[in-house]
Amino acid sequence: MKIIAHVYTDFPSKFGIPRQSGLVEALKGKIVFEPEFHNPQAFRGLDGFSHIWILWKFSESHKERWAATVKPPRLGGKKRMGVFATRSPFRPNDIGLSCVKLERIEFSEKDGPVLWVAGVDLLNETPVYDIKPYIPLTDCRMEASEGYTRETKEHKLEVIFPEELLNVYPEEKREGVLGMLAQDPRPTYFQAPKRVYGVSFAGYDVKFKVDGDVLTVCGIEKL
Repeated sequence: MKIIAHVYTDFPSKFGIPRQSGLVEALKGKIVFEPEFHNPQAFRGLDGFSHIWILWKFSESHKERWAATVKPPRLGGKKRMGVFATRSPFRPNDIGLSCVKLERIEFSEKDGPVLWVAGVDLLNETPVYDIKPYIPLTDCRMEASEGYTRETKEHKLEVIFPEELLNVYPEEKREGVLGMLAQDPRPTYFQAPKRVYGVSFAGYDVKFKVDGDVLTVCGIEKL
């Protein structure tokens, strides 16, 4: 399939990216299209939709062979589920799916139409295969059952981020870094209360520890 665009976000590495889109709306990004798709007519009517689907490429998770079962991180990394019952990046085809809020569309001579989005769960420079409008009538099924994700959906941490450290970030990035940390970036299968973890976000490496359900930031360094 043809790559039509790339998404630019504040995540230079996979660690710390929320497990699903829409969990932290303060996480912003922009979609910049390849020159072939700079025609504004291709986006006519899109500004009438509040949300869009992004079909994208798992560019950092490709494997030569696929496996029938995978270990979802939120199940502790030990319990196996069928690959088609998960959103694991290790799939027969490396395609991801994200629903994000479309905040605005800007047009520039250099970049053509640029989509500014919120609630992203994507690595910086993620390749995009397609975008489609989110249609509430058909895309929202209130009667849908959740399966095993019912066990994991409410997991959040209390975040203690000392003001003098948080203020290193510009104001527009603070809500995003707090929301990202509250989602608990640690690998579920390996958690040590005394271990110092580091997550890269918006130009800084944030150091933190977790004790129980409380995450405390203990340092921040410019990348």
